[in-house]
Amino acid sequence: MERTESMPAQTRPPGVATADPGSVLLPGHDVPLGRYTTVRRLLPQRTRRMVGAWCFVDHFGPDDVAQRPGMEVPPHPHTGLQTVTWLLDGEILHRDSLGNVQPIRPGQLNVMTSGHGIAHSERSPAAHPPLMHGVQLWVALPDPARSGEADFAHHAELPRWRVGELSVTLLVGEFGGERSPARVHTPLLGAQLELAGTAPVGLPLRPDFEYALLALDGVAEADGVPVTPGALLWLGAGRDAVTVRGTPAARLMLLGGEPFAEPLVMWWNFVGRSHEEIAAAREDWMAGRRFGEVAADPDPPLPAPALPTVRLKARDRTGTLRD
Repeated sequence: MERTESMPAQTRPPGVATADPGSVLLPGHDVPLGRYTTVRRLLPQRTRRMVGAWCFVDHFGPDDVAQRPGMEVPPHPHTGLQTVTWLLDGEILHRDSLGNVQPIRPGQLNVMTSGHGIAHSERSPAAHPPLMHGVQLWVALPDPARSGEADFAHHAELPRWRVGELSVTLLVGEFGGERSPARVHTPLLGAQLELAGTAPVGLPLRPDFEYALLALDGVAEADGVPVTPGALLWLGAGRDAVTVRGTPAARLMLLGGEPFAEPLVMWWNFVGRSHEEIAAAREDWMAGRRFGEVAADPDPPLPAPALPTVRLKARDRTGTLRD
């Protein structure tokens, strides 16, 4: 997905004491994506830009697209990141400049690694399900992966198990003694949690990871803090467990990872380390270099917006500017 960015302030949810600075509710904000889709952007935000290496979180739907085209995002470029796409409802057709043409459906996972550069498009097929609901996330790539070869992988089967009244689907990383087949380049976790009842369920966490919970649908809470769709609950680091509960069929996304040490420059669809790196990626895209062509897509590639008149600066995971 392409991105635009404006950043709302962070707020503390009711019931979170000042003695627990790790729990912060980050409200999402609506961003138009393509011609027909609006997403709720949860990351980056002004004072919290990352969860581990997760640097970008979009939640879209549930939307009624029975009489609409659904998702229509023309070819656009990426550098320095992985895209992780997960659907709860609907279908999206992925095309990329490596020649991959891959539909994704609920319960399946697409992971695209940009490396030094890749282009792709995302579209609902002409005959598509009536609902569309899902998430797309970006993972910042460390050296040397961010300057390496591009790649794409589709995972139709993922680890799934139950913990009490909670169903867990592991998208990436390791959790509960299971390992996802998806390849990542830093210690990372992404898992869908689905409640079957109202009883609380405790989940083990790694104290060296930082974590957040994204509400997908339904009413739920984590360690007594309510979290509803359209918000991301930042849990911080240093926890060895979290207890979740909610209404039956409530679904959450648990994101976590080792804190990402490198400051990033994020602009449009590029993740880099400096203004010069981003400017070079933009110039290459507009000149038809580096990223390749998304064959058989019906629309021309998206033009890059103009660079800001001020120099782009790197920020660390808390939003602090770095030289």
